[in-house]
Amino acid sequence: MKSAVVVVGSFVQDLAFYTKDFPRPGETVVGDFRPGPGGKGFNQAIAAARAGIPTLFIGAVGPDGSAHRIRPFARDAGLHTHFVEKPKHSTGAAVITVNGAGQNQIIISLGANLGLKPRDIPAPLLAPAQVVLCQGESDYATVGYVLRTARRNGAITVLNPAPMRPEFDPAVLRHTEVLIPNESEFTALVQQCPSCAALLRTAPYNTRGEFTEETLHALTAEALHRLCRCLQVPVVIVTLGARGCFVSQPDVFLRINAHDVEVVDTTGAGDAFVGGFAAGLVKLKHNIFEAAHYASAVAALSVMQPGTAPSMPIAREIARFLKKRDHK
Repeated sequence: MKSAVVVVGSFVQDLAFYTKDFPRPGETVVGDFRPGPGGKGFNQAIAAARAGIPTLFIGAVGPDGSAHRIRPFARDAGLHTHFVEKPKHSTGAAVITVNGAGQNQIIISLGANLGLKPRDIPAPLLAPAQVVLCQGESDYATVGYVLRTARRNGAITVLNPAPMRPEFDPAVLRHTEVLIPNESEFTALVQQCPSCAALLRTAPYNTRGEFTEETLHALTAEALHRLCRCLQVPVVIVTLGARGCFVSQPDVFLRINAHDVEVVDTTGAGDAFVGGFAAGLVKLKHNIFEAAHYASAVAALSVMQPGTAPSMPIAREIARFLKKRDHK
């Protein structure tokens, strides 16, 4: 089966600890240990596949058998995989702590993910995709190659620049049609953008010093839209956590509120949104606003369950959730 969504990106082994309170420096606390599959790329691919869209994940692992162990999980989710083994690298790993409020702290080692190179990605795997998605947990040269190739093939290219590493190359934005940063990533992008810097010196911004998340939250929708346009990407979607998301297209913008749900674990919520958005683009005939609305439901359902990839909802859960919410 041809994959409508192709995700090229990261796979890591999640080592998650659940505890009432985060430990203070020098403190030891007792928690519940739950290992599992993760990585932004893999999480997003699982989200798209479980939403019912034929999806392929392309990523790299070390020589420790991770690909063999994870294939049954991916298969059960309906996800096709193409793993490249990197003998000189370890499989990526993440240590995650989640407190009683569902908030998280994460340390990640990217390992083999940074070893994924353009030569590891067979061009025929990208060719049939409607949507091609990358993140910031891979080598930026590889991200640029994938987005550039996908755009030539006529696919919609989506970039989630998480995490914003110091070596981020703004040149990848030239090949990006949909950019999905969170608040901290958006502020970092704005700080790197010369045209944004010029705009911030004008009314109504009048920003003195560094553009921050607090500055972002104080902006009107019109002012935020103008700032999004400075990034020169056709569609910018800023995810705002519990505040929802802001969608900016060239001539129109919309703020979409988050769903009010009981939060168990926010880890992977951003990945649920991005993967859900990719699936929504296919399901909803490339309607950006409707896809973002769909993605918000996927993210809401994900935070009601523990874990990252295992918390991604399936298509009928999403449909039931949206039907119930739309009738309120």
